Amino acid sequence: MSRRSQMIALVVLLAILGVTLYFRLRPSDDTTRTTSAGGLFTPINVDNPALRLDVLQRFLNLQYKGVHRNIFVATLPPPPPPPTPVTPVNTAPPVPSGPPPLNVEAKYFGFASDSRGSHRRAFFATSNNEEVFVAGEGDTLLGRFRVVRLTATTADLEEVSSGRRATLTLEEAGPNG
Repeated sequence: MSRRSQMIALVVLLAILGVTLYFRLRPSDDTTRTTSAGGLFTPINVDNPALRLDVLQRFLNLQYKGVHRNIFVATLPPPPPPPTPVTPVNTAPPVPSGPPPLNVEAKYFGFASDSRGSHRRAFFATSNNEEVFVAGEGDTLLGRFRVVRLTATTADLEEVSSGRRATLTLEEAGPNG
């Protein structure tokens, strides 16, 4: 490198240093604009500037009701006493009402049996006495009910679809027969 090129490089570096120092050290426009707080202050309009002693007394009488713990001791305070167990009132669960009673649209009005009593037949009539049905034990009545057992005074029926049972009692014939 020649002496002349060294001098040009030195001048360029000094120019860059001068520009940098000028922009760094000169005062900025933002710092010259300071606002004074004295011009913006307006006092609050208070009707009575006296000290409210009733509010002060209320705060002085305030008692801390939390856990009192020494913050300078590393051990934990004893745990609070366990709450008294509440004995639940045992209420009986509601008794399920079950299915509604079985409604049979027939009346049991008589039966017949053979001499040995092994084959019994019962006589059933519809509610309005228009039709009469004869059924034995194990037979189906009205397409819905199976005759389970026949006695001289009752007929036990079982609904085929649900298995619910009903008992029909023997009805005496009225004067019109």
